[in-house]
Amino acid sequence: MKVLLRLTPYIKQHIWAFSFGLFGLLGARIFEALIPLYVKMGIDNIMAAQSANETGDILSPESIAIAQATLVYPALAICACVVAQMVVTIISRILIRRIGIYAAFDIRNQLYGHMQRQGPAFFAKFSIGDLMARAINDVSLIRQFLAGTTRLTSVLVFTAVVGLGFMFSLSAQLALIVILPLPVISVVAWIYSKHIYKQSHIVQEGFSRLSTFVQENLNGIRTVQAMAQEQDEVRRFGMVNDEFAQHNQTLFITNSALSAWMPILAATATLIILGYGSHLVTTGEITLGTFAAFFSYLALLLWPVREAGAMVTQWQRGASGTQRVFEVLDYEPEIRDYASEDSANPEFPELTGKVSVRHLYYQYVDKNKYALEDINFDVEPGETIAILGRVGSGKSTLLRLFVRLIDPVKGDILLDGHPINGFPLDFLRHQVCLVLQDPFLFADSLGDNIAYDRPDRDVSDIWESADAAALRETIENFPEGLQTILGERGVTLSGGQKQRTALARGLVRMTPLLILDDCFSAVDTETEEHILSGLKSVRQNLTTLLVSHRVSTARHADRIIVLDEGKIVEMGSHQALLESNGFYADLEKAQRVKGGMLDQIESDEAKI
Repeated sequence: MKVLLRLTPYIKQHIWAFSFGLFGLLGARIFEALIPLYVKMGIDNIMAAQSANETGDILSPESIAIAQATLVYPALAICACVVAQMVVTIISRILIRRIGIYAAFDIRNQLYGHMQRQGPAFFAKFSIGDLMARAINDVSLIRQFLAGTTRLTSVLVFTAVVGLGFMFSLSAQLALIVILPLPVISVVAWIYSKHIYKQSHIVQEGFSRLSTFVQENLNGIRTVQAMAQEQDEVRRFGMVNDEFAQHNQTLFITNSALSAWMPILAATATLIILGYGSHLVTTGEITLGTFAAFFSYLALLLWPVREAGAMVTQWQRGASGTQRVFEVLDYEPEIRDYASEDSANPEFPELTGKVSVRHLYYQYVDKNKYALEDINFDVEPGETIAILGRVGSGKSTLLRLFVRLIDPVKGDILLDGHPINGFPLDFLRHQVCLVLQDPFLFADSLGDNIAYDRPDRDVSDIWESADAAALRETIENFPEGLQTILGERGVTLSGGQKQRTALARGLVRMTPLLILDDCFSAVDTETEEHILSGLKSVRQNLTTLLVSHRVSTARHADRIIVLDEGKIVEMGSHQALLESNGFYADLEKAQRVKGGMLDQIESDEAKI
């Protein structure tokens, strides 16, 4: 119940509709409960007419006429109650079901927006398949709970309360005997509810594992096929699917057992009414019409009892789904947007691209050493800075700090003299563009992928960025040009084409600071030379930071920063670093020798 109370704010947004819906359900139950009273009235009128007959065996014409006349009012009243109950029930159901739909809509929006603000640790804890299961299946359970279970529960409670109320008004002693089995029913339902909650949670987790398995398998389908693992993957899926089916079967058995107990307990009340009620009729303590009405009210009272099993199951499944959704919503983002949380946050002007890094430290969780240690450097507006280093030297970590995908443990990054954690995240990421080594492209048109940040961007700007990324020829070779639809994750493009598309997407934004994280790794050296030679002209007076493993790339930069084991070991121009005979000079010699060997091999192959 504590978990389900967290849904209260979503109901409060529609409290008037919810209140009218509940009031309507109560009214419908009252109209339904009035029908047995009119049935009682009709039976008692007939019995009174029969008693008025002198013989007592055969009704006289006068008695028949009186009985028929006295039946008209109960019959019309019953028809009116049926119509009123139908109209009120339809309106109430619509009101309450709409609340479930609106609440699910709000929760999905909140869940999606919350996931957009999360960092690497969140996605390491929750797999994509698990998040999809929570956003779709668990939210659907919440919708079913709010739209169906709350309505059903209200109907059952109102029916039981109204039915008992009318039963007590007819015969208090018979009503007291009827409710004797209710404590037993409550205990049985409580015992089973704990098992149903646990099993529902296991079923939902099993669905998450199933979703995760399918999502990962389809994302890696090329690897699966290349390694001829199709049959093994089908077998593994069968095992996961079988486990999910077994958990569902266990839940079904528990639910069925509870549902089977309820009619048995309900039948006890029927026997009580039949035995003790007959005795009261015989002794004249109640009329035959009252006895008949009691059976009608018993049917109203026992319907909630019979449905108690399904109701308990729906409550527990709703609680399980709610707990899993709020487990995600309760996860605090790693990166706090302090500036946006501050209502007094000032407006910032457009940045010029001046960068200052002061005593910067970063350490990954569960690591015993710094990934970055005491990093210090300055970049003037319009400069191009290359960052080189061995694998694991901290290059990509440094770049991710600039857009606050991660935050340093110590030190500051300043943009135009302002610490970056003083900017709203939205503002910062509009001013600083990060192009990753592993590009992600959407299953949309090529042009829309380039103009992702602003779909209404002018076509001339798209072509200009495509030219700068050496992508024009590729686009023109497609029959549909910019309107060419890419497959999921850009599957229809080669690795180099993907990287150049992602680069064009970054260039078209013309942000004051552009960060390129080794985004030329899948591009040949000739194309890379073409891109780099034109990069400065495209980004005049705009700052660029780029990571690369190639000296041929770094030499185009104004200055080069060399990282080793998280520390800056060299900094300077291409020529100055060559003259220092340090790490950079050794790397240049090694790559020049390797490049010469490749040229010789290509020359020998050409001769052959």
